[in-house]
Amino acid sequence: MWRSLTLGCSLAMLAGCNTLPFGSSSSESYGHYNETGEASFYGARHHGKKTASGERFDQNQLTAAHRTLPFGTRVQVTNLDNNKTVVVRINDRGPFNRKRLIDISHAAAEQLDMLRSGTAPVRVQSLD
Repeated sequence: MWRSLTLGCSLAMLAGCNTLPFGSSSSESYGHYNETGEASFYGARHHGKKTASGERFDQNQLTAAHRTLPFGTRVQVTNLDNNKTVVVRINDRGPFNRKRLIDISHAAAEQLDMLRSGTAPVRVQSLD
């Protein structure tokens, strides 16, 4: 009886180690992320507040919030409306709007020329 119970628990634990986290895609699990969606930016009212990674948000740095990518991951964000690109580092969690893929800093939004619109269709590709 104990042997069967131990074997069953061991197999259940091993099966759990092989699953992807909720919201992950198989491309994320292998270190290459390539998704399209909508980006927005956040800036002044969050400036100086702690991010989910523990560092202070600086709207003048090239950083971003993403739901699942590990902190420190560098991604290239391409504005699909004008083909402008910027490389940002993930240091926060979000966006909390389900329609959005990534939230970028004010400085990154400026480089993508999306300050006026506030949002833009983007492609996000990991570089690490």
